[in-house]
Amino acid sequence: MSPPAVGVLRETAAGERRVALVPEVIARVTALGLDVLVEKGAGQAAWFPDNAFTTAGAAVVSRRDLLENAGIVLAVGLPDAETLASLHGGQVLIGLLGPLLRPDVMAQLARQRVTAVSLDGLPRTLSRAQPMDALTSQSNIAGYKAVVVAADAYPRYFPLLITAAGTARPAEVLVLGAGVAGLSAIGTAHRLGAVVRAYDVRPTARGEIESLGAAYLELPGPEQGAGQGGYARALTDEEEARLRDALTDVVPRHDIVITTAQVPGRRPPLLVSERAVAAMRPGSVVVDLGAGPMGGNVAVCVPDERIVTANGVTVVGAGNLPAAMPTAASTAYARNVAALLAHLVTDGEVVIDLTDEIQAGVVITHGGEVVQPATAALLAPRAQEAEEVSA
Repeated sequence: MSPPAVGVLRETAAGERRVALVPEVIARVTALGLDVLVEKGAGQAAWFPDNAFTTAGAAVVSRRDLLENAGIVLAVGLPDAETLASLHGGQVLIGLLGPLLRPDVMAQLARQRVTAVSLDGLPRTLSRAQPMDALTSQSNIAGYKAVVVAADAYPRYFPLLITAAGTARPAEVLVLGAGVAGLSAIGTAHRLGAVVRAYDVRPTARGEIESLGAAYLELPGPEQGAGQGGYARALTDEEEARLRDALTDVVPRHDIVITTAQVPGRRPPLLVSERAVAAMRPGSVVVDLGAGPMGGNVAVCVPDERIVTANGVTVVGAGNLPAAMPTAASTAYARNVAALLAHLVTDGEVVIDLTDEIQAGVVITHGGEVVQPATAALLAPRAQEAEEVSA
């Protein structure tokens, strides 16, 4: 009898160049008693050719063969509808599935009796979960890349330069949010020689901001902005408006503004008003890492697009920046996935134990039900409405 198989899908979302496993981690997966199947071309966009996977011990197959034979299916993002419909009962789907944004899709997977495991739900403050923390690894890349994107769009230097042709002043950079992405952006901007200021609604972030060489910006934010799992909590409408008003005066003093504020499953806070962007100097750059299907941190931002305002400010709806660094992002993600598989797999089989803290966070559907409380809570009102209609 052959070992159970792990299948690595080729990503099909627009602009997505990452792959869920890379050749260097295949030995870690096969050591768990699992064969590895890789869809043809899955790693090509991240510069991992098919022969690199076969050399590492994987088999390259068609998508149809993968979906028929893999007990565990690995993806980066949520697969397309056709692929999801092809999954069958007993299969395990692992990826960054965004269950809080797509509860109906999770309900469908439950009806198909697919076990959906989403790295979005990992309890990030749990030390033994850190090797599996894909949100952190990808946010680290996004923060770095946001500064690189800003530097590319900015028509001046980042560092102070004294030359025979005169002195160029350093760029002044403002980073809003000091989570993983924000701290990565702060460190990168500082290394490039900019004058960096940063703000976070969590007062405890001040020490981390200053340790990276940035100045902490004093603003009239909430006294306690920390939420669960290491995230900032959602601000009230009043708190958000007060912070936005304060930033309307602060933002125009900076050449580069990078916003990173997000709340899982909720609309990102609107921090930078249209008036603030209109008051910025021509040539200034705003990069919105919070931009997504539910909105962003910047009023004039268009997700996944770069626009130039009437007053000459470049506004970047950053979208999926890790996909713009696919080799590094895929390698980091694959290591996270390998660590998660080591936690889930015993003697070549996935063992689901919802009393385990890590599994309680990442296992979204199992046994025909949506078992993760946060996702189930989003579906409960819809189920109630359906009952009322049928009655």
